[in-house]
Amino acid sequence: MELPLVVGVDGSDPSLAALDWAVDEAARHELPLRLVHSSLWERYEGRAPSFARERPAGTVLAQHIVASAVERARLRRPQAKVTGDLIPEDPVSALLSAGQEARSLVVGSRGRGELTALTLGSVGLAVAARAVCPVVVVRGGERNREGAYGRVVVGVGDLPHCLGTVRFAFHEAGVRGAALHAVRAWRRPASEDAATRSPDDSTSAHQERASANLDEALLQAVRERPDADVIRTPVEGPPHQVLLEASADADLVVVGALRRHGHPGLQLGRVAHTLLHHAPCPVAVVPQRV
Repeated sequence: MELPLVVGVDGSDPSLAALDWAVDEAARHELPLRLVHSSLWERYEGRAPSFARERPAGTVLAQHIVASAVERARLRRPQAKVTGDLIPEDPVSALLSAGQEARSLVVGSRGRGELTALTLGSVGLAVAARAVCPVVVVRGGERNREGAYGRVVVGVGDLPHCLGTVRFAFHEAGVRGAALHAVRAWRRPASEDAATRSPDDSTSAHQERASANLDEALLQAVRERPDADVIRTPVEGPPHQVLLEASADADLVVVGALRRHGHPGLQLGRVAHTLLHHAPCPVAVVPQRV
């Protein structure tokens, strides 16, 4: 059975942007699209959707949100296989449960009850940090969301944990016909003596090591997709800042998040956390079990 792409809907403007992105994503991958709304979303976040003039009873409102989202998806892609489900749980639990049988989860950057000053809502953060499948938080400018740049960025970490992230990024770039920009950040060890080292020699050695790490991490994916348009860039600097700058003109930025067995709570890491709050384009977080 083919796993669907799952998108959380709550009637908010960020949710509608996530829905539109998910409809196009499902079409690219030729996947069914499952729309999920939590019947406890209203209680969880405490506000009516942006399209509602009056506040109807909870069940009626929830049914209206699902029906409206399904209609919007079918109008955008008439051939799409779309279903809508109302789940009697809080939104985080509903999405995490749906993610156990999903190719990926898609959520908006904020929900109905989030303060507009917040860069990422609590639902998106919790889902991205706990889901067992890849999670895409749809954020950033319209051109980024619409795929105007033809470019996917992936942050390449250490082997072997980065392999799933790299494979996901290659596939996303492939279905888009986009270039893949693989970025590896590097930094000088704090133990280096700034007074005695040769700046040119030191920079060259670290950059060459980062470049070799990039090649090794990409080797298997390149063998599987030899025609992929891949740009490899080792960059000096903090990884979160390097990827923020690289994603300015990207359609998607892909990062991994280690999930340590037996560690409860949110597991993201600084790089993924920063991108989820500040990236100028949609962010895909790919969980890696360790």
